[in-house]
Amino acid sequence: MPEGDTIRYAASRMRPLLEGRVPDQIRTPQPRHALDAWPRRLSGRAVERVDTHGKHLLLRFEGGLALHSHLRMTGSWRVYAAGQPWRRAASSAWLVLVADGHEVVQFDGPVLELLTDGRTRLDRRLAMLGPDVLAEHFDSTRFLKRLRADDPTRGIGDALLDQSTVAGIGNIWKAEGCWEAGVDPWRPLAELTDAEAIEILRRLRPRMLRSAELGPRSIEPRVHGRAGRPCPRCATPIAARGQGDENRTTFWCPGCQS
Repeated sequence: MPEGDTIRYAASRMRPLLEGRVPDQIRTPQPRHALDAWPRRLSGRAVERVDTHGKHLLLRFEGGLALHSHLRMTGSWRVYAAGQPWRRAASSAWLVLVADGHEVVQFDGPVLELLTDGRTRLDRRLAMLGPDVLAEHFDSTRFLKRLRADDPTRGIGDALLDQSTVAGIGNIWKAEGCWEAGVDPWRPLAELTDAEAIEILRRLRPRMLRSAELGPRSIEPRVHGRAGRPCPRCATPIAARGQGDENRTTFWCPGCQS
């Protein structure tokens, strides 16, 4: 699943092309949107802002309308120069915005909807989000308050995936953050100090911000996806097994994460 850094990187590529401009063309090739008439409803409206919060992206148009996107496991945003071949099948495109000689394309986005500004403020999926891990000034007090309201027997690795506690962390970065801070992802919240919880995010944010600036491929994982390979810090073989109700694979070092 694309995580907060991937969404932030996509938004940074879209902003120079879309913000302050009326798109030259809006297309909705996906049949499920054929009756929504978004090209007509958004015709002549400039994109005021491209906003992100965690894994959510909002294209805010003049007149109080916003296209809301969440990519879940399958979707992606891509930017192409006009005429450049797409690297994914045209049949998987859900939204195409043409502007400034480029095409901004959303592929296979399970959540793509046109909302009023009022609904974006009241929509439970957005209103319940925790503080954005990539916010300029991360709200650590709010993060700790929500973390401490969670099940105290829950492992910190699983708790970091809860978007109502902190928005933007997925399976890759929960493993990387716990490793950076030397914290066992299986440790119950009841046994984790506030200082340790904050340290995970303090260590994690610089790498996520760098990924958001340069692209996810610019960051080499230290533990995620490296089961059986030596830990970069202590050379103990990296372990992996499912965690939480969704059984998402957690990677960690049994030698230096305690």
